[in-house]
Amino acid sequence: MNLEKIVSQANTLIRKTGQFLKFEITKVKATDIEHKDIHDFVTYVDKTSEKKLVEGLSAILPEAGFLTEEKTTAQSEKALRWIIDPLDGTTNYIHGLPPYSISVALIDGEKLIAGIIYEVTHNELFYAWHNGGAFLNGHPIHVSTTSKVFDSFLATGFPFKDYRLLDNYMVTLRHFMKNSQGLRRLGSAAVDLANVACGRFDGFYEYSLQPWDVAAGILIVNEAGGKVTDFSGGKNFLYGEEIIAANSKILNELQTTIQKILLG
Repeated sequence: MNLEKIVSQANTLIRKTGQFLKFEITKVKATDIEHKDIHDFVTYVDKTSEKKLVEGLSAILPEAGFLTEEKTTAQSEKALRWIIDPLDGTTNYIHGLPPYSISVALIDGEKLIAGIIYEVTHNELFYAWHNGGAFLNGHPIHVSTTSKVFDSFLATGFPFKDYRLLDNYMVTLRHFMKNSQGLRRLGSAAVDLANVACGRFDGFYEYSLQPWDVAAGILIVNEAGGKVTDFSGGKNFLYGEEIIAANSKILNELQTTIQKILLG
């Protein structure tokens, strides 16, 4: 399997689909917004984007199945499948606020082998394939070299419907406000992970995430020299609904702190 070629073909498709998102952003009306759950929104744009991606990726790799957020196609149990978030940051999008993105990953069994994140408003295409390195618009990227959390610039995502850890989560905000260079919440986990991969953020953590939110970013961070864990320091970050991503120098300190505060 020529992963570099597959990623190149997928990049073209994803850029084109991103232009559809950009074109439609001024057309979305309040009546177009559906509620999947509390504070969890979807529009015709999400669904149409997903259909475009599924059609195009099926042509690129006919043997692959799909795991997609909006379930516009049959969900597959195949070992080889695409994991798709057609619009990560929908709440931002419906308010006309950046960032928002497309996130697409290719997994073979338990191994992520390709990942692409397209941040539409800044025309930034992040991508990687297994053992091929990580790139932003064709240029190699690498995680930061910051060695202490106190000197780090961090990202997180607010709990928006799963409040089981909310009280402890608020304690993490207070801690990192006092013990880092700053903490940001952009509204797209995929973009947060891409920004860790290129060194803009030193670390990122969030819970209640789904595979399509993080799959592409996990591979891109790893290929950019970073590391990813769950809150306990383990490997259940793709399906386990919790993730920490950082450069290797601060990961242990960051993970230990988050585990202590969030999990007790």
